[in-house]
Amino acid sequence: MSSFDQLSKRAKKLEKQGQIDEAIKLYELFLQDFPKNTRAKAALEKLQDAKSGAGMSAQQAFVKAREFIDQGAYAKGIELAQKLVEGAPDSAQVWNLLGLGYSRNQNPVEAERCLRKAIDLDKNFGMAWVNIATLFSEQNRYELALQAFQNARYLEPENAGVLCAIGGVLLEMGRLDEAEKFCVQAIKNDPELAKPYQNLGIILYRNKKRGAAKQAFEQVAKLRPNNMTALSDFLHARAQICDWDPLAPEFQNVKPIGKPGNSVSPFSLLHFEDDPYAQKKRSENRAQELAVRDPVKQFPRPAARPEKLKIGYFSADFHNHATLSLMMGLFGAHDRSRFEIHAYSYGSVTDGWRRGQLQKLVDYNWDVRNASDAEIVQHARDQGVDIAIDLKGYTQNGRPQLFAPRMAPIQINYVGYPGTLGADYIDYLIADHTIIPDDYKNACSERIIYMPHCYQPNDGGREFPENKQTRSELGLPEDGFVFCSFNANYKISPREFDIWMRLLNKVDGSVLWLFEGSEDAMLNLQKEAGKRGVDPARLVFAGYLPEAKHLSRHKHADLFLDTFNVNAHTTASDALWTGLPLVTLPGRQFAARVAASVLKAANLPELIAKSEEDYEAIALDLALHPEKLAAMKAKVAENVKACPLFDTKTYTLDLERGYDAAYERYLAGKAPADIDLASS
Repeated sequence: MSSFDQLSKRAKKLEKQGQIDEAIKLYELFLQDFPKNTRAKAALEKLQDAKSGAGMSAQQAFVKAREFIDQGAYAKGIELAQKLVEGAPDSAQVWNLLGLGYSRNQNPVEAERCLRKAIDLDKNFGMAWVNIATLFSEQNRYELALQAFQNARYLEPENAGVLCAIGGVLLEMGRLDEAEKFCVQAIKNDPELAKPYQNLGIILYRNKKRGAAKQAFEQVAKLRPNNMTALSDFLHARAQICDWDPLAPEFQNVKPIGKPGNSVSPFSLLHFEDDPYAQKKRSENRAQELAVRDPVKQFPRPAARPEKLKIGYFSADFHNHATLSLMMGLFGAHDRSRFEIHAYSYGSVTDGWRRGQLQKLVDYNWDVRNASDAEIVQHARDQGVDIAIDLKGYTQNGRPQLFAPRMAPIQINYVGYPGTLGADYIDYLIADHTIIPDDYKNACSERIIYMPHCYQPNDGGREFPENKQTRSELGLPEDGFVFCSFNANYKISPREFDIWMRLLNKVDGSVLWLFEGSEDAMLNLQKEAGKRGVDPARLVFAGYLPEAKHLSRHKHADLFLDTFNVNAHTTASDALWTGLPLVTLPGRQFAARVAASVLKAANLPELIAKSEEDYEAIALDLALHPEKLAAMKAKVAENVKACPLFDTKTYTLDLERGYDAAYERYLAGKAPADIDLASS
């Protein structure tokens, strides 16, 4: 093969990949050495014509522009589509193509202008309706999206993709019953289409039909065997209902890590394994998908600290939710003479007594649930937020993409997601030395602000009424020992469940009091108890109660047993606040070390086990020796009165020191670095 043939082969490969500029450079370099090579000259001219669109028919140019857009070469696709529009200004097809290019290139204003032009030219152009509906949906303009998708459906009533899209919009609007009907119809029309099963799984999950949701997610994973999101949704759905049966052969050897463009939900796999480095990789993959292509916003650096630092807290959970339960005292204790507090609420729930109380504790409460990402980002910038704090991360209903273009010069990952976000646009993570020991510091992409005690905020002013029920009214034995674990069902795995069942077998008359997440989980846990020689009736399930009533019923439990890969978080603090001892076994990843951090801050290190055998021994010792249990309960009740865990005022001062230290580094032009408040 001649040197030109080798060159031509490489150039054609680059051209197929959309890298025409690189192919042109190859020929230009070749011609510097062989200026008379006619074949190289001809190939170069052909490529230059292809780049400019010259020498192509309108149809060829249209196909080429679409190829560019599909390959991610948006600027080239848009440039070629613009030339097509100039040559055929009355073609709805080319206006639609140009609009699609702008949409993919994150230019919604131009995308909407072009797509509206396409529709004006041809109101029966279904794809233009689909594209503009998709654009509206991405901007959270759901009413407009629904109307546009309905117009597309009018043109193609049986189109499964359109039916599924309508179901997806209705899902986002919270109209679950309507959404389910459209998804079911889409599946009937095209059983091989995966997206309707995915939407249906989410709908069933939110309607507490967890077993059916698992089946829907499993079907998605089978239809998309290489799709990591489908696999992670399926694995999480299994965990939600405590389905521990062996995986189907096609899923057994798959490592659910993913890659950019095919990432997994990091939160969905916290339960799957205790591996901080795998979790970091999952987060990095997801963060790269969210990263913006345009240059990140640069903020003018002031000469000095403003009189009040503007702190923006961003969450979907500013209502009666565990996060707000933890943070209410913090919001009340912030030094309003030095900090201006902005609460950005993008969640769909807008009622609840805690939400009303929060509005009195912050300077500004912004309800942005109907705003697009771009609108929220711009609003935060216009307000001059100095420190933007993500209270959700990769948890359900989070919008971590808000932070990718930068809303503030300093951005922090805090409380909501128990782990790194893997993003270069998140500067700091609030943690402590128990949560992230030095051995695992490299498993975090952020710099760490180490709190002196526990990273978790707590409200030391929470009140709850005295529970006057008897144990029997709650389905518990009046005299037997009550082990409990009010953690979400997905956190339970065979590993700790084996220990729990051994404890029940060793402690006569004892029961295990669990949170009733769903009927499917309850039935599976009862089945697993029977497999281990335990009467399923010894598992007692506690239904949902409002926070105060839930706290008050803790008095009827004797010992809280923690889960391993994902610990008790808020539930750990709840237990201690009510005087209930908790035993934990710390693991390696953030989520597996939370309860140990909580216990240390409550001055109860003796309840932190060193191994599974130690975990079981601590629990058994307390269960078999009433005097030891009584002494431990007394110690817990005494410690919560004065321990760092529930000292909200000091915690808030420490956190504010962290904010100040991070801002001082920014003012000095220094890059983010670890901030150790424990040693300062």
